Amino acid sequence: MEYRFLGKSGLKVSALSFGSWVTFGDQMDVDLAHACMKAAVDAGVNFFDNAEVYAAGRSEEIMGEVLRRAGWKRSDLVISTKIFWGGPGPNDRGLSRKHVMEGTDAALKRLGLDYVDLIFCHRPDLETPIEETVRAMHRVVESGRAFYWGTSEWSAAQIRRAYDIARAEHLTPPTMEQPQYHMLHRHRVEVEYAPLYEEIGLGTTIWSPLASGILTGKYNDGIPAGSRMSLPNYQWLRPHLESEEGRRKIAKVKQLAPLADELDCTLAQLAIAWCLANDDVSTVITGASRPEQVTENMRALEVAARLTPEVLERIEGILDNRPEAEKCWRGM
Repeated sequence: MEYRFLGKSGLKVSALSFGSWVTFGDQMDVDLAHACMKAAVDAGVNFFDNAEVYAAGRSEEIMGEVLRRAGWKRSDLVISTKIFWGGPGPNDRGLSRKHVMEGTDAALKRLGLDYVDLIFCHRPDLETPIEETVRAMHRVVESGRAFYWGTSEWSAAQIRRAYDIARAEHLTPPTMEQPQYHMLHRHRVEVEYAPLYEEIGLGTTIWSPLASGILTGKYNDGIPAGSRMSLPNYQWLRPHLESEEGRRKIAKVKQLAPLADELDCTLAQLAIAWCLANDDVSTVITGASRPEQVTENMRALEVAARLTPEVLERIEGILDNRPEAEKCWRGM
């Protein structure tokens, strides 16, 4: 396993990590979750991602039970959660001081932990002043409930505003952002956030490296039974596949298949390895519904070593979606 610094912090996270979105509570119980997390730990993974909204809190409960059962040394692990959607009540969602504090305490109780290493503001809250959220997250860190705080799917301007407020008020600034990033969704990570990597030392814990499964090739001939897009709670993903844009994405995936064959890897491994090639990615959050998938995903580290500049340029030719920027991370 490769370990990378989380931005310019001193914390090291495994380049490949494991998240519980979709699977914990929806597709797997504690026993299967334990098997998947064990496969990840055996491969060197130290970062495990969660959120209060995943399976309405059940995901955190399952992960907490696995941690108790496995008996892994707590200091060897980096555990995260995300706060925004905590329930149906008027103060159970958003990033008010009340929900940040109470939501964090509830998440820790479900996880059975005294603290999480990382805590994220799961989305920007347009109804709460950023300063209120910054002060609340500072309090979470200062009280020992978390070591670092960050954002998820915030704009660069919102992240910079939070950082500037924190610096001006002598508060803890955000350390990391958790954005969607994959071969088919690039602009925010590669262009919008580009100044923040150097200016504020922003780290990234990217999610959906497989574009909700599109980049695995399993949707090339339709939506198979048992796949994520066949699940009742994830029907909102179907338009991404069934639209004209979705069909164009599938066409690109089909063009990537021969290249994956040349590299002796799966499409999924190629897609994950491509994300790893970006030095501004601190960790790639992977998911799996069985331990064998975890093992297969981890082999993307070997594939990343085969992504020469020539191979990357061939991928760019297939994707044909390189963001316009004066300085592109691939140096092309």
